[in-house]
Amino acid sequence: MVKIVKVKSGNKLEETSSYSRIVMVDDWIFVSNTAGRNPLTKDIPADVSEQTRQVFANIERALQGVNASLADVISTRVFIQNPEDTPTVMGIFGNVFRNVDPTTTVTCPPLGSSVYKVEIEVTAYRGSGQAEVERLTLSP
Repeated sequence: MVKIVKVKSGNKLEETSSYSRIVMVDDWIFVSNTAGRNPLTKDIPADVSEQTRQVFANIERALQGVNASLADVISTRVFIQNPEDTPTVMGIFGNVFRNVDPTTTVTCPPLGSSVYKVEIEVTAYRGSGQAEVERLTLSP
């Protein structure tokens, strides 16, 4: 039988909009689009680098709640409000996911509020961070 776990992080919008931060189906983990709001202070850093680091801290905290980690991430979607911030955000992204190498989509749509500079959504598979990985490079 399939086991589904739904995790809320305590974010007010999760209750208002009736969604979960994480939905885990067996070992598949789907993390909702996550912004850089500090869960303790409720502040959102104005600096895009700080905001991006907070996004990753929020995602990591959520994954830890279901015994997973950023190393288990297999796919990402990155939403950046201002296209000029893309190199900064993706530089941090690269540091976080060095040797994890998930698939990714990067886009620059308007976000839910102008205060959000970046939001990231991830899909993970619990335990994949310890899996044997075969790396292939396709030549042109």
